[in-house]
Amino acid sequence: MEKLHKIIIIALIVLIAVVGVFFLTGNSAPAGEGPSYNASALTDALSIDMNNWQYDETNDIYYQIGLVYCMNPEDTAYESCGIYVPGKYFDATKNSNGTYSCKINENNKVGNYTASSAPIVMPVNTPGYSACTAPTSYNAGEVKDYADAGFIYLNAGCRGRDNAEAPDGVVDLKSAVTYYRFNGDVLPGDSEKIFTFGHSGGGAQSAIMGASGNSKLYNPYLENIGAAMVGKDGNALSNAIAGAMCWCPITNLDTADGAYEWNMGQYARSSDSFTGALINDLAAEYAAYINALGLKDPNGKTLTLEESDNGVYTSGSYYDYMLSVTEESLNNFLNDTTFPYTPSSNAMGTMPSGGTPSGEMPSGDAPSGEVPSGDMGGEMPTESSDSGSSATYQIAKEYIDSLNGNDTWIEYDANTNTAKITSLEAFVKHCKNPSKSVPAFDDLNRSQAENGLFGLDANSSSHFDKTLSDLLNNNSEKYSKYGDYSSSYAEEYKNDLAATDSLNTSMETRVNMYNPMYYLCDYYDGAGSSDVANHWRINTGIEQGDTSQCVDVNLYLAVLNKVGNDNVEFSTVWGQGHTQAERTGDSTSNFINWVNDCLN
Repeated sequence: MEKLHKIIIIALIVLIAVVGVFFLTGNSAPAGEGPSYNASALTDALSIDMNNWQYDETNDIYYQIGLVYCMNPEDTAYESCGIYVPGKYFDATKNSNGTYSCKINENNKVGNYTASSAPIVMPVNTPGYSACTAPTSYNAGEVKDYADAGFIYLNAGCRGRDNAEAPDGVVDLKSAVTYYRFNGDVLPGDSEKIFTFGHSGGGAQSAIMGASGNSKLYNPYLENIGAAMVGKDGNALSNAIAGAMCWCPITNLDTADGAYEWNMGQYARSSDSFTGALINDLAAEYAAYINALGLKDPNGKTLTLEESDNGVYTSGSYYDYMLSVTEESLNNFLNDTTFPYTPSSNAMGTMPSGGTPSGEMPSGDAPSGEVPSGDMGGEMPTESSDSGSSATYQIAKEYIDSLNGNDTWIEYDANTNTAKITSLEAFVKHCKNPSKSVPAFDDLNRSQAENGLFGLDANSSSHFDKTLSDLLNNNSEKYSKYGDYSSSYAEEYKNDLAATDSLNTSMETRVNMYNPMYYLCDYYDGAGSSDVANHWRINTGIEQGDTSQCVDVNLYLAVLNKVGNDNVEFSTVWGQGHTQAERTGDSTSNFINWVNDCLN
């Protein structure tokens, strides 16, 4: 009997050990069925041909393009990628057809890295959540700076609002990540060190990539396109990344309409209309959201809004923090800038190469869609920012005086070269005019880029803002008193929000999937359901009218409370608009330096 007891105890110990290993190894065991979990089928379809590399001898870069990263793509013009490798990471033999057969060289070093330690950087070039075509030709200028730094460059195309719908863009980007990891036995680089970077809608999808790693909500979509869910050994592959760089991310779309009106609309639009009434209601709903969200400032203080005598909830610790961020931005500018100074930075940036904003508009469409031609919610303020002018200011006081005009809203101390801003209202009226209609993102006529993003197919647009839908359905009697109100609005929003996509996913879930805050904040059910990137850098141009200042600040604070102060950088850059905003230097060099700082 004693022997039997010993056997039972040993068996229990072994069982506990096995269970412990299972939990410690997390997702090492696959949890699905079908081709995406079939290592043999994946190997046949997705193994990279190491005998098919091209070589740029001038810049010492090996590359392949046209690599399809999933087994069942909808369109290989988008669902494929290019891989660009510093030449020293390979030992290569030239083939008779001009291609090269390559094997990893473990000894050579480029910058701080060897072939086994090199990070992989991944541009997200999706302005306005648009589709991004995969590379079809080689452009050394796009990749040289990264290769010279020892980085491997993974340039993946992806579907977007013009040929698909949410969450397809991020699904494709995740598939490209697992494709690289699937081939990690023959490709150089540390596939645990993948960093995404993007601007505008690309900055948003970079943030989603950083927040939603291994979220199970994406699995049906990944399986649908035949993404690699397991490696060649049959163990589960992660689609989480190490870091996310986000310039001016147009994100947090569940509350972006309310944030826009609380931050800008209530100060700069007429209230004598249906849209004017809607502005105030959206601002009030945003305040309720902030008070439930539980955001904390860098010192651990919970941020809230309070009712106020003037404006809609323009008091409380959240308001004070937003004002302090604005003031800090101006003081950083004064510290960074050598006068004489000529403003030239209200431009939109370009991806992926970036650079110092030039003040010129890039070719192509605006990153967040065209400004609608409909009602902008009343008269726009006559004041405008001087930072887009061509004037040259000889000293800082002259610049401040130009911003103040006849209304002193900035108090400047020339002795300390510091400034205080009296109110957010004054800042908005002088420097941050709203440029979008009401609502700013879920447009009444479904005409914004984000409406296309949440359509049910490539040719449709849908409403998606539940708060807005509830306001329209609950306040129809109040709104019907205004001539610019249509009784059809409430039903249209309600019907769109009740619709499901081709995989029977609800609108609420799709919006959650495309909201980094869903994964970062305990307020949401998604908190703790993903593997969040450990490194973040979020930069925004403070004067942009493309989205609220709150969006960037909220994302920063949510990330800060998740990964800690040492792992997130945040700058809201004075005098710049919807661009790859940087306080100093250029976006490419600063991004490269940041990645190096994260890893060394």
